[in-house]
Amino acid sequence: MADMPLTAYKILTQDQMDTLEHERVFLGAPIDVQDGYIHLSTAEQAQETLEKHFAGQSGLWLAAVDLAALGDTVRWEPSRGGQLFPHIYGPLPLDAVTAYSEVAYELDGSLRLPVAG
Repeated sequence: MADMPLTAYKILTQDQMDTLEHERVFLGAPIDVQDGYIHLSTAEQAQETLEKHFAGQSGLWLAAVDLAALGDTVRWEPSRGGQLFPHIYGPLPLDAVTAYSEVAYELDGSLRLPVAG
């Protein structure tokens, strides 16, 4: 799947972000554990995912994930309306996270994505 993005995003609560930082690995949110994989979103999907699944929550974080670093544990699978979403079948190591920041929005209301560097 050469045309798929190399970076995807994981939305985390403050507690989940703390776990990722301190344990250097994230094993998944309750929904991830229930579904058997860690849900990620592309840059284009992240804002919709936030609005659909995290509405009204504060203290959220967005982690940029290097999909190439995760190799064969990443699978692109259809979800909402047939869109392909990246799923991780395994843990998310901190080493695969290229950047992270608290969820914030640009002046135009679009989601601000974390950028490495």
